[in-house]
Amino acid sequence: MKLKANLISGRTADQGAHLEAKTYRGYFDACAYCELNSADLDKLGVSEGDNLKVTTDFGEVVVFAKANDGNPDGLAFIPMGPWANTVLDPDTHGCGMPGLKGVPAEIEATEEKPLDMKSLMKQYRED
Repeated sequence: MKLKANLISGRTADQGAHLEAKTYRGYFDACAYCELNSADLDKLGVSEGDNLKVTTDFGEVVVFAKANDGNPDGLAFIPMGPWANTVLDPDTHGCGMPGLKGVPAEIEATEEKPLDMKSLMKQYRED
């Protein structure tokens, strides 16, 4: 099953606290996840910590599932960082900042594992 969602991104305190150590586990844990509400996680048949594939017109990425019941149905959040950047609109519209809100996405459960930052960057260097 694929869930159609409205993908947004933004800063979090945890993501910001790890900016100086982007190749370490703390940054991975702070950024490589997708928040959905519990009802949307149930629709996908996943629990927190399970793997999700997020696909948009701009790319796809595998991240961990995280519950946030403050999110309305169909709203997905990935913290700013390399994982979000793979699926967000890269057009900066002249302002130097990509589109971080309102990206249509499809989300599904996957057996694939999220890549660490170095592996993720290597994958995109090769594409």
